[in-house]
Amino acid sequence: MTFKAGLLDGRRIAWTGGGGVAILAQLRRLGAWVDSIGEQVLLDEDAAAAWIGQRLPLHGLVFDGAAGFGAGGEQALANTLQLAWLATRAVATAALIPAPGTGKVVLIAPRSQAGDYAEAARAGLENLARTLSVEWARFGVTTVALCPGAHTDDAQLSGLACFLLSAAGDYFTGCRFDLGAVDALIRAS
Repeated sequence: MTFKAGLLDGRRIAWTGGGGVAILAQLRRLGAWVDSIGEQVLLDEDAAAAWIGQRLPLHGLVFDGAAGFGAGGEQALANTLQLAWLATRAVATAALIPAPGTGKVVLIAPRSQAGDYAEAARAGLENLARTLSVEWARFGVTTVALCPGAHTDDAQLSGLACFLLSAAGDYFTGCRFDLGAVDALIRAS
């Protein structure tokens, strides 16, 4: 996927969850300013608010649940969903909701074959995106969940994330982008 240079000029994005080197690189190539907020900061509400306050304005959040989920398991599921909620709530309430205009939250789920409870993590992130899309619509905050398939490559995932963080992505909220279906179509053709 090819984007116009400067597509994300002026966009300030918070990143959390680890991983996502290709997405971070693509965001920066397209002109976005990106900074990572660590898990330990998110676990302390005051520290998270201070971190966000020092980086205002923020226009979006990308949460990469794949890295933290690792090989899966019940504890990985609980940790991934807790961190997704903490990051989303902190960035939205301190930066996206009070700001004029639109804010964006992109939640990236682990791949379906990532281990036990991977599908539960994917469903949990989808539910978070759907629920918050209704709750925060009045503030202009959009939320989506990206669910990469077994054969989704970094370029496909980063392309979709960048598109959703651009002005063209304003029309999508409460959606689950199931890239596994795209994988099946590509293999079938």
